[in-house]
Amino acid sequence: MSNNRGALLPVYVLADESGSMTPHLGELNKGLRSLYDTMLAEPMAAAKVRLTVLGFADDVATYTELADLRAEYRSPELSTRGSTSYAAAFNAVLQRLPNDIGKLKADGYRVHRPAVFLLSDGMPNSGEDWRTPHRQLSDRALTPGAPNIVACGIGGASPEVMLEVASTPTFALVSKPAADLGKAISSFFVALTKSMVESGRNLAAGNAELIIAKPDGFIMAIDEV
Repeated sequence: MSNNRGALLPVYVLADESGSMTPHLGELNKGLRSLYDTMLAEPMAAAKVRLTVLGFADDVATYTELADLRAEYRSPELSTRGSTSYAAAFNAVLQRLPNDIGKLKADGYRVHRPAVFLLSDGMPNSGEDWRTPHRQLSDRALTPGAPNIVACGIGGASPEVMLEVASTPTFALVSKPAADLGKAISSFFVALTKSMVESGRNLAAGNAELIIAKPDGFIMAIDEV
């Protein structure tokens, strides 16, 4: 099939579902619902984005896959469990990315470099090798569709780890010290929604610029090192 259906931006949300997020599960799900509602009201932008929502703890739960948010009227409900396996999170994206891009291309779309938005409130599991799958995911020679990764840390998340995870230092963000975690989660989803809307509008206008909005109450992780 010839590429005649326009360009798409695959967006992956990696939401920390470890046990420490349990007190803030309401804010997580409220933020996700708000994102869905906003994208429904922005059909031109939503037409250019395909959303995958993954929750990570000891393992990874897949909630949506390449969702067209013009047709998604109900957001998934995240849950919490276990510990914080960054290895599982990055392996999940690494394994699914080539197939996702291949499927979209087979459907006749041009595919822009994916964007991954990670939200975490803690440290990666001790003794676990998460850097190897992260390095493979980030290496454009090994993974031609290597995504831009935006890392947002709240609570006990380490600024140094966010800097390692993010594709560039400007994509590594942490909530301000002593910030209310519920408000930080809400700010993350507001910024994620704005990023998706503005990037989608850009694609609809023929501009391939990726827009990354900074959540209110967050600072660049490099400021904390």
